[in-house]
Amino acid sequence: MSDTLRALADRHLRAILLLGAAVAVLLFLQANSPVFFQSRNLMNVLVQASMLAILALGMTVVMVAGGIDLSLPANMALSAILGSMAMIATDSVALGCLVMLASGAAIGAFNGFAVARLHMIPFVVTLAMMTMAGGFSVWLTGSVSVSAQPERFFDIFLSRPFGLPLAVLIAAAALIVVQAVMGLTRFGWQVYAVGTNPRAARISRVPVGRVLFLTYVISGLMAGLAAIVVTARLGSASANVGNDSVILDVVTACVIGGVSIYGGIGRPLGAVIGALMVVVLGNVFNLLGVSFFISLMVKGGIIIALVALDTRLRGA
Repeated sequence: MSDTLRALADRHLRAILLLGAAVAVLLFLQANSPVFFQSRNLMNVLVQASMLAILALGMTVVMVAGGIDLSLPANMALSAILGSMAMIATDSVALGCLVMLASGAAIGAFNGFAVARLHMIPFVVTLAMMTMAGGFSVWLTGSVSVSAQPERFFDIFLSRPFGLPLAVLIAAAALIVVQAVMGLTRFGWQVYAVGTNPRAARISRVPVGRVLFLTYVISGLMAGLAAIVVTARLGSASANVGNDSVILDVVTACVIGGVSIYGGIGRPLGAVIGALMVVVLGNVFNLLGVSFFISLMVKGGIIIALVALDTRLRGA
């Protein structure tokens, strides 16, 4: 009986710890920074979390399959720049958004081809792509923000249907789609199978190469979607939106949400909840005047702690 209870406690240890941490943070905020609970600030948190949640959804698909995509923020920045340039040149909002999505998916396809067909290490491939995309973004813009997008673009993507920012609704729609793909389709089952044991998946006739390729395409598509959201929110596109701290936030969101760095475990909903918690944490630090560099240290510590917990629960 005690063994059963211990196993049950281990299985839900992450959720218990996260719930306890969330309650503690909320109680602390109630006592020390009641401004956090003002509706304007809460709406701002949701809008900020939208971009991170979309990127975390893409990262979740890749991580569940046993990979990683470090190029997501740089992909987002480059896609935002290319789409904005197309939008300004043609005065077509639809074309600009299509270019952002296509650019993100194309970069993801390149990563997927290198990993699935050339059998390159995901960390190395996506790190190299992060560097190339970031460098190309700076060269293309001359380190200057790309602005002057058509007003219609902002009218659409800064609108508030049903009283909620469109960015939040886009993130919610992306969550529903990715959750359905991962939980209800054959492809989703194959992603979990590849992440759990690639050799066994191959023996079971799972097309491992195709599955890996498509996970990176999906990740890139999420980067393109995030590019639309972040361009509308900031009013411009620049290489700076893909800075190195963003990938730390994305990985933190995923590991907080229960996505295993070893593959085979993770749910899109968990990653979105993790993204919300990361943004809340950053918002708290801002309200309390905590240094940005201390916040980086805290996020790094969270990753180490949760990966250690993941390792313990797997018995690795």
